[in-house]
Amino acid sequence: MPPGARGMGGPMGGKFLTEEEKANQPKVTKALLKRVFSYLKPYTKQLVLVLVCIIVSSFFSLMPSMITGKILDDGLMKRDFKALIYYIVLSLIVTLLASLIGVAETYINTWIAQHITYDMRNQMYSHLQSMSQRFFTTNNQGDIITRMTSDIDGVKSVITSTFSSILSNSITLIIAMIAMFQKNWILALVGIVIVPLFTIPTRSAGKRRWSLTNESQQVNDEVNGILNETLSVSGQLLVKLFGKEKYEYDRYEQANRKMIGLNIKESMAGRWFRVVLTTFTSIGPMLLYLAGGILMMKYDSTITIGDISVLVALLGRMYMPVNSLLNIQVDWIRSMALFTRIFDYFDIPVEIKNAPDAITPGKVTGNVVFEHVGFSYDKSKQILRDINFSLKAGSSIAIVGPSGSGKSTIVNLIPRLYDADSGTVTFDGIDVRKLDLKFLRDQVGVVSQETYLFNGTVRDNLLYAKPDATEEEMTDALKKANIWDFIEKQEKGLDTEVGNRGLKLSGGEKQRISIARIILKDPTIFIFDEATSALDSISEKKIQDAIDPIIKSKTSILIAHRLSTILAADEILVVKDGMIAERGSHKELLNKEGIYRELYETQFSKALIDEVGVSELEQYIWGTQPADEPYEEDH
Repeated sequence: MPPGARGMGGPMGGKFLTEEEKANQPKVTKALLKRVFSYLKPYTKQLVLVLVCIIVSSFFSLMPSMITGKILDDGLMKRDFKALIYYIVLSLIVTLLASLIGVAETYINTWIAQHITYDMRNQMYSHLQSMSQRFFTTNNQGDIITRMTSDIDGVKSVITSTFSSILSNSITLIIAMIAMFQKNWILALVGIVIVPLFTIPTRSAGKRRWSLTNESQQVNDEVNGILNETLSVSGQLLVKLFGKEKYEYDRYEQANRKMIGLNIKESMAGRWFRVVLTTFTSIGPMLLYLAGGILMMKYDSTITIGDISVLVALLGRMYMPVNSLLNIQVDWIRSMALFTRIFDYFDIPVEIKNAPDAITPGKVTGNVVFEHVGFSYDKSKQILRDINFSLKAGSSIAIVGPSGSGKSTIVNLIPRLYDADSGTVTFDGIDVRKLDLKFLRDQVGVVSQETYLFNGTVRDNLLYAKPDATEEEMTDALKKANIWDFIEKQEKGLDTEVGNRGLKLSGGEKQRISIARIILKDPTIFIFDEATSALDSISEKKIQDAIDPIIKSKTSILIAHRLSTILAADEILVVKDGMIAERGSHKELLNKEGIYRELYETQFSKALIDEVGVSELEQYIWGTQPADEPYEEDH
């Protein structure tokens, strides 16, 4: 929010909406208000207590103004020292009580606000956790975090500031007006007429300063833009190469001069406003003294100097509440806009959720079947078209194809990160949409190209997969992932810190820990999605050594660019433009001289030639090497 958007509350000026806020004002309906106040309903008792505190505090805070009349009339005018001391002490006690009750009111109000934001944060986090992967890939992460943090924190401000301010100022104004009318209705009317006049210079000067602040901010942004562009390494190089030093200096000097002029105007606008405000605030009491003097001297001898002083004091106490309430529309609109933004997220439907009668099978084998599956992230572009294949328990499939062909999308449909638009994906003969979501995801282990480790220790990351894992189980998983030797050498072993997102580790180390985490999870189906594509050859070799035994013993799906990984699969699916274009064994697909042959010649074989040489590669590819002899990367 730009500085001008905050307005200028209090004695320095009014608050104003930006053009954007005016254009996007939320529609305040009965349903919206009901929904807002539904968050207050559980705290009705506390709210009643806050209201009582505000009423009592407002009354006590005005009492010293009313006691002033007694100090003047009964103490000073009558020269009664005891009365003087009594009313002074009473005024101090009342002021102290008002402050103490104000503290209690602030505590209760803050307690309510904190608990409401606690409820909203929990509700929002739970709702976001239930969102599909589509939500997180299509929405800006910063916007999601903003909803969780600053937007909900803004609710706290609405409750502790806006709502309580409306109540407090309204009650103070009502009590002050009642007290004034009790003293003298004529002078009270004079005061009521004067109070709105106080706000005229406030609003006028506030709007002027708001306008100047906005303009000044825009010029300041322009100056910063020039500095960022021309003082960066690339910017300076461009300026020098094109000989634009003089041009850029003139541009900066012009913007700088404009900014200085606006800053001076803004500063002076505040000074002139103070002059006008001081004059107006002096006129009010003077008019009351004049009107009170005329009444006291000519028409009503019962009016005392103390009465007039009380009315003047109460008039002064009315100015701030009136000015604040005049700004309430701006606060109210911003508050409703804030709630609307939060509710917009709450109203996003949960795309992936459990069926009402979700199934949790007692026996699991791990057969996966895709039947005529179609999928699109949005209606404008179809990603998958009529995908059909079967993965039998204990077997493995390699999925290859050009980048963007839909390989990762296929495997994402199995644990229901997305749901197919058409066709069915079945697990052990049951549509995955009918299975219990937690059960289904417990059966699937994914090792992706972009490894994510939580900020903590190696142990913490392993226990995320299996909270009750023993030391022996974790050690065994790390050995199978070919990372135990590294962990064992660390001073803290399993308690070695991995850093934020695993930044203290290399890419290969992170990937092998993620493989150990999946091994510890012990899923029915293992999915390796380009698990070695972004690594150096040494790290790739270690990870491949960890993956190979899993492929041979577990139901697996492999998305890979590495020929040795692909050859380890029982069947190869070639995906292009969202369709399975070819399928078969490595030798069969090479003989077809189609897409796979092209991929082999451009991607797969080059990496293998670098490792094993041309002659051994030919033996391996064309089947002269015994089929049961595993490929050894030490060749």
